[in-house]
Amino acid sequence: MRRMAVEPRNRRTGNARGAESGTSRIRREVVQLILDRRLRPGAPLPTEAELMEDLGVSRNSVREALKALQALDIVEIRHGYGTYVGQASLSPLIDGLTFRTLASHDDDTGALAEILQVRAVLEEGLIRRIAGSVTKAELDALEEVVGGMEAAVRAGRPFPELDRTFHELLYASLGNALVPQLLGAFWTVFRRVAGARGWTDDPEPKVTVRRHRDIVTALRAGDAERAERAMVHHFRGIEARTLAR
Repeated sequence: MRRMAVEPRNRRTGNARGAESGTSRIRREVVQLILDRRLRPGAPLPTEAELMEDLGVSRNSVREALKALQALDIVEIRHGYGTYVGQASLSPLIDGLTFRTLASHDDDTGALAEILQVRAVLEEGLIRRIAGSVTKAELDALEEVVGGMEAAVRAGRPFPELDRTFHELLYASLGNALVPQLLGAFWTVFRRVAGARGWTDDPEPKVTVRRHRDIVTALRAGDAERAERAMVHHFRGIEARTLAR
């Protein structure tokens, strides 16, 4: 395993700063071990004793570093079984963004507006790229989701999960696994913040359904500009309804 230089102790702050630097170094070395050995999610890591010997540190230092990496979903500690490579999901990002957004704003609209702006930038930029690559099967799948939204409206039911599914399916033709994960992360943050601020249902579900259908219609026509306008209108509509609350 490639060794990393030990960070020097800050003499003015004493042992606390030195301990913090040591834990940070061990975390980086464990991550480097995973990368160097090309370990995949679910693969077992060396035992605590092996990590202690390899890194030249105490058992407690190894445990503290592994706990920190577990919080980031980089490792998974299975008590009684060992430590494994984690899924490296975006859950820590979701939790951090949710807290940051709620803690940074006292007003409802400001908390939601930031998340909406990020989602809008991502999707308005991506929609043009799929206009020429989306397949008929993918369009049919999107149409089916919109049909589910319409059925939910008729039954008077909310449809947040269908909304999420639509936006995650929309960019399948890109073949980029990170795109739906990022969009799903920002969608989850938005729903959490909205729920915390008391906005749990779409006040205009029929409008939401129509905006989604407009996107599918434009994509079926192969019209990138029209698809982009439909996406812009969709997000401007969400923003307007958010600000009106």
